[in-house]
Amino acid sequence: MAKRNPGGARRSRKRRPDPARPRRVSAAPAAPQRSAGVVAASAADARPEPPWHPLPLSELLILVGVVGAVVAWIRGVESNAALLGAGIGAVAIGTIEVSLREHFGGFRAHSGMLAAIPAVVLHSAVVLSLVAVSGSAPRWLNYALLPLDLALVLVCYRLLRSRFAAARLARTALGR
Repeated sequence: MAKRNPGGARRSRKRRPDPARPRRVSAAPAAPQRSAGVVAASAADARPEPPWHPLPLSELLILVGVVGAVVAWIRGVESNAALLGAGIGAVAIGTIEVSLREHFGGFRAHSGMLAAIPAVVLHSAVVLSLVAVSGSAPRWLNYALLPLDLALVLVCYRLLRSRFAAARLARTALGR
């Protein structure tokens, strides 16, 4: 019979290990052998690596673009519009590449930003082609293109979001 302490709770009787008796060791399953191509499970939180892995090409592209844009801004935007455009373009290309790799690798969702890119490109192409042909674009054109832009963003967002969900599921299922 277990003894009760003054508070009324039972004290448990723990068996003390007998030094004369050998301890049982449970046979744990051996860890599976990993080949060089298999990524460890602890790398599940790591960003997907680009094909040019040792070289941080996207990061260098972003750095060069920022430096070019800052230099163009300091010298004067009017006289260095090409340098400013090239700097902004380099930053955009580097950022989009990293976002695409993370999104399609199931690491981090960038659905909203990536969905807006086709709409921005289409809208800009329509306006710039009209400016190239007639010399100017009417202001109402931006408002007329807005429903098309929103529909394109919505369709792209849904497609990108489902693609990310599938990539995330594959990433967690494989332990990558």
